[in-house]
Amino acid sequence: MRTSMIGMNIVATFAIALTLTGAPRALQAQTPAKQPPQQTQPPKPYKPDFEIPKSEPQGGLPRPVTPPLGETYVIGPQDQLQITVTDESEMSGKYRVDTDGSITFPYLQRVPLAGLTLADAQTKIAQMLQAGYLRNPQVRVEVDQFKSRRVMVSGEVRIPGPVTMAGTTMTLLEALAAAGSPTQNASNDVIVVHPTKAGEKPSDAITVSRKDLELGRADVTLQDGDIINVPAAKRFYISGSVKNTGYYVLDSNTTVSQAIVLAGGLTDRGSDRRIKINRLIKGKMTEIAAELTDKVLENDEIKIPSRFF
Repeated sequence: MRTSMIGMNIVATFAIALTLTGAPRALQAQTPAKQPPQQTQPPKPYKPDFEIPKSEPQGGLPRPVTPPLGETYVIGPQDQLQITVTDESEMSGKYRVDTDGSITFPYLQRVPLAGLTLADAQTKIAQMLQAGYLRNPQVRVEVDQFKSRRVMVSGEVRIPGPVTMAGTTMTLLEALAAAGSPTQNASNDVIVVHPTKAGEKPSDAITVSRKDLELGRADVTLQDGDIINVPAAKRFYISGSVKNTGYYVLDSNTTVSQAIVLAGGLTDRGSDRRIKINRLIKGKMTEIAAELTDKVLENDEIKIPSRFF
């Protein structure tokens, strides 16, 4: 009896051991063998369809400041330049171009720059420094303040005189604002004349409506030396059966009908027939008959009659 029990214990122990050792093997049999990783081509670097142009040329120096429209800016008297010499803090700083067109630069003393482009000024200063002071100078020249370009504003503005262009360009609206805006006696037309260069024919004057300027429907990009004239307003007088008699500013192509509207319209007894105009013709004041579509001229006196009934 005791022998059989020992045999049963041995069998049970063997079964348990077989179970414990067999389970992992079964699992291993069901688990597929790992395959060696396949050789794949490395991803190609991304290349966009277009490239953003670099803002800096070789050497790490920014390109010189240039005005719009592809025109290279030329240094002039009273310009303030920002000159940077790499790793040379005592040379880097702001320099004002004197009236003779030169700046005072450390070690180099007087350096004439007026008439040069910014790129030419960079090259000139670098060459002068390389001649006896620095082995491989890296120079950058930019405009810190533009002072050499200006336009002249005259006529019916609050502050007539020269207006300095804050940058390489200025618009007509900006120039009028800098001149204190037109006065109450100003015409609605502004005249711009571009300077005439040597060997060129004088350019035609440009006439711009102030209303179009204020509404953003027109503007003029000014050039250095432009002359802007805001003439005194042309006027006409309207009397008779209108709500507000008096003098009014004459716009280009103003008609008799528009003049009546400016005067507030007809009174209850006013008539738009039998209108007369006193006009200076060949030095003599003459009364003429007028229609609603007739153009009003400077110094006209429009007389609006009353109705008979």
